[in-house]
Amino acid sequence: MSVEHRSGCPINLSLEVFGDRWSLIILRDIIFGGRRHFRELLTQSEEGISSNILADRLKMLLDEGMITKADDPTHKQKAVYSLTEKSIELVPIFAHLGAWGRRHLPVTEELSIRAQLLEEGGPALWEQFMAELREAHLGKPAKRKGPSVAEQLRAAYEEVRARRGSKAPR
Repeated sequence: MSVEHRSGCPINLSLEVFGDRWSLIILRDIIFGGRRHFRELLTQSEEGISSNILADRLKMLLDEGMITKADDPTHKQKAVYSLTEKSIELVPIFAHLGAWGRRHLPVTEELSIRAQLLEEGGPALWEQFMAELREAHLGKPAKRKGPSVAEQLRAAYEEVRARRGSKAPR
C-alpha cells in the first residue's frame, strides 16, 4: 500500500501521524492511563472523544504501526490494544510536551503532577518507564527495584486528588 506524503520532512511526516487532535491523547491514555480497551478509551478520558472518532483514530494508529490489536482472552467481544516500540519511544516526547505545557499553559496541579515527576526524573526515569511499557505491551521482562514508574505516577496523582478532594478517577 503506497501512501502519499506532502514531503519527506521528518516533522511533516510526524505531523501526518500525530497532527490531529486525538491521536496523541489516545496514546497518552494507553501509556499513562493503562487503558487497553475501546470502552476504557471512550469513557475514561477527560477530553470526551466520540466513538466514531475513537474508532477512526485507533484504525489509523493500527495502520501506522503505533498500536496492535488482539482478541481479549477474558471476553469474546473485546479487543486489547497494545503499544508497539514506535509508541513506547514517544515517552520522552510526552515528557517534553508535559514540561512545556506546565511552564506555558494554565494546567491544573492534579493533571500536571505526572508531567512534573517525568520532568524531574529525566531520561533515567523515562527509560525505566519505557522498559515497564515494553514488559506490559511487548512481553519483554523489565528489571526494577521498588515501585514501578507507573505506580509512582499514579500514587502522586492520587495524593493530589485526595488533598484537593477530587472525585473522578483518571
